[in-house]
Amino acid sequence: MKTTAFCTATAVGSYIYRNIAKNATIKSSSSTHSTRKKMSSSLALGYQEIQNQPAQKKQEQQREFTSINAHRHTPLTDDGVLEARVAGKMLKNSGILFDEVHTSLLRRCIRTTNLVLMEMEQEYIPVHKHWRLNERNYGELVGLNKKETVKIHGTDQVKRWRRSYDEPPPPMCNRHQYHPAKDPRYRHMKDLIPKSESLQDTKARSRVYWDDIIAPELRAGKTLLIVGHENNLRSLIMRLEGISKEDVINLCLPRAVPLAYRLDENLKPLDRPDGKLDEATGFLRGEWLGGDQAVSDILERDHKQVYDTTITKNMETCDVDKSRWRDWMNLVVGEADPAAKAASDCRTKN
Repeated sequence: MKTTAFCTATAVGSYIYRNIAKNATIKSSSSTHSTRKKMSSSLALGYQEIQNQPAQKKQEQQREFTSINAHRHTPLTDDGVLEARVAGKMLKNSGILFDEVHTSLLRRCIRTTNLVLMEMEQEYIPVHKHWRLNERNYGELVGLNKKETVKIHGTDQVKRWRRSYDEPPPPMCNRHQYHPAKDPRYRHMKDLIPKSESLQDTKARSRVYWDDIIAPELRAGKTLLIVGHENNLRSLIMRLEGISKEDVINLCLPRAVPLAYRLDENLKPLDRPDGKLDEATGFLRGEWLGGDQAVSDILERDHKQVYDTTITKNMETCDVDKSRWRDWMNLVVGEADPAAKAASDCRTKN
């Protein structure tokens, strides 16, 4: 028996789902055709945080290190809300029907989940929240501007803190203004919340939830959607794909772009229909619902945004193509004004 799983990663948040439809139609947003896949079950991941990541956070916080405890209860920007809705539309077009959603305790992830389900017209699905799906704890780096941190500690050190497998940032002191112990949602589990985490640590805590909750439900044939964060989704993808701890430093995920996997009965990824690895990262067997090229462009932009210290502007808000990108998103969710729709139709024909 073959099991099909779909994982999605988006700028809105992270999602993982599993579909039990016997004959689900998966449609890529970047393609005009649909592919019919026979399955007994399926899994999807998403990062706005695979895996889907929450949509854009508020403007002044977009380039800060966040944490397991969602310092400032980081909300979504207007563009982030739109990104989440677009991700939901992509998932709706895939034809997947979910049984349950699993997400974190963080506000931005919960909001992303609600927006995605609204666009999918599946708001009736049970949603389960757990701290083990929270974002990684960056310790003393939480609240610091990423680019300023690069200037102080250097590109190599910051990249190791962010992307390596077993090198955690400096631990958070008890006086830190964003210490999880100060958050009422963790009042009954203060001893469980770490003061800093590497990807290895994040993988260990996410694995408990995977082994105890996700995997048994997938094997039972349920269709699950997981809306998570970049690093817990990286840890899950690392496990699914068998990525080594040396190579995982090269695994980056875009926000709000669903990534679909087909899994066998052992929950191992099957090859993509074209038999190739994805072109965005070069080593994943998942299928980006937004298209490989779009993901590649997003990852290149995000890398420059953090590590290129010569760039001082926010590339997401100052990009000359921003208005065109927003017009396209509005068109996808059906809210473009007539003039914008006509212009888009004209560009498509030309």
